Amino acid sequence: MKSYESITIEKATKEECNIVSEILIKYNNLRVPFTQENPFTSMNFVIKNSLGKIIGGVLGTLYLWNILEIHVISIEEEYRGEGYGALILNTIESKAKSLGCTLIHLDTFDFQAKDFYEKYGYKVFGVLEDCPEDHKRYYMRKKLV
Repeated sequence: MKSYESITIEKATKEECNIVSEILIKYNNLRVPFTQENPFTSMNFVIKNSLGKIIGGVLGTLYLWNILEIHVISIEEEYRGEGYGALILNTIESKAKSLGCTLIHLDTFDFQAKDFYEKYGYKVFGVLEDCPEDHKRYYMRKKLV
């Protein structure tokens, strides 16, 4: 059994977090070579009203194998139901597809937008129960063709 007497575990700095990520990135690329030049491409878009105020947007990352992870889609409450969510979702999907993306994934809670995503072709591939308590977190995907 390995002796752990000579090691320490500390809270990581931002730079140290980057080193840890680089270890995994290197490992991944050796096992399944990346299909995009830059391992991570930010794909962030905002919608502004006529006064220049941000009323919503989408934040995502195209990573390693031309796969898009959508981290956040949000529209101000007063603008919901007017098609802005569909507009911003279509924007990021189109841009990702133009960069060679073939798969998108995201997660949403039962009190958020599961039905919205299903309307646009996303399928549930996993559910985390009691996250938070008495609620569900849905993991969804969409293949781009």
